[in-house]
Amino acid sequence: MRLFIKTYGCQANINDSEILAKKFEKKGYEIVETEKNADTIFINSCSVKNKTQSKTIDYIKKHQDKKIIIGGCLTSTIDLKKQFPQIQIINTKELKRLNQPLKRKDKDIAIIQISQGCLNSCTYCATKLAKGKLKSYPINEIKKEFERALNEGCEKVYLTSQDNGCYGKDKKTNLAKLLHELKKTNGKYNIRVGMMHPGHAIKFIYELLEEFESPKIQKFLHISVQSGSNKVLKEMNRGHRVEDFEEITNKFRKKFPRKKFPESTIATDIIVGYPTETENDFEATIKLIKKIKPEVLNISAFSSRPKTKAAELKPLPTEVVKKRTKELNDIYQNYRKNINPSNIEFL
Repeated sequence: MRLFIKTYGCQANINDSEILAKKFEKKGYEIVETEKNADTIFINSCSVKNKTQSKTIDYIKKHQDKKIIIGGCLTSTIDLKKQFPQIQIINTKELKRLNQPLKRKDKDIAIIQISQGCLNSCTYCATKLAKGKLKSYPINEIKKEFERALNEGCEKVYLTSQDNGCYGKDKKTNLAKLLHELKKTNGKYNIRVGMMHPGHAIKFIYELLEEFESPKIQKFLHISVQSGSNKVLKEMNRGHRVEDFEEITNKFRKKFPRKKFPESTIATDIIVGYPTETENDFEATIKLIKKIKPEVLNISAFSSRPKTKAAELKPLPTEVVKKRTKELNDIYQNYRKNINPSNIEFL
């Protein structure tokens, strides 16, 4: 039996696929590099955007001559069996994610998941429906996985989760304390910290930036702001203010200026066209981005996700969302020209 693995979504999903690849091998499957050579396709799905959902459905339609198994977040969001009764769905929610046999996508890179779920209830997010409430993994278990990765030759380590900012809140610890423990490990390696929610990161920012001083930790700060308007952030139920984002990024810039640290990077995310976003709200987003100039800016047009509160809202006209998305992207591309790309790890 020959199996091809198709992965959509984030670093956590990629890591899930690495673990599942080994599990499939134990069941007698041979993992192959193309759909053409496969009898069976496993799809590790993502539910973040309508665009990704559409890609997944189109992919299934194109490969109905194969046996299809599907797992991941989308299986908790929509009824795929209704449209494709022949597919097999597996539950990956309870997958053990630390210290498991795996087949790395890149032999030099270790993706380590430090928790599952989150503490927020953003109105637009379907991921919480799939991942549930925060469950942080113990520091000693993460460190064991970390040491294994180094012993296997990995030089880059990505710490990932749905929200690294809330790591440890259910265990009376935090991300900074985890980094402090990991960086004690001997060896040649570089740790990159994944996305954090500003509302959580602001509470231990001094402690976090102190850990970032280590040459073993990449000067890469992914703080997801989503909007430059406090009104929209409140309507999104984000649980933070624009001022939190500005304080965090300003402290990071001050501590790690690009003149001294050429690799110093701020990454953030913006949702354009949330249903309640007015022209004034969008102008506030533009003003924020022009002020902070994040080296990495992930721009997403709002997409309504099933079972979320935002799905009940009347969407903005498509032409308005497209216009705003293009305007913000043009601003980003314009200032990005002045960034040395060799020093930036664009997402």
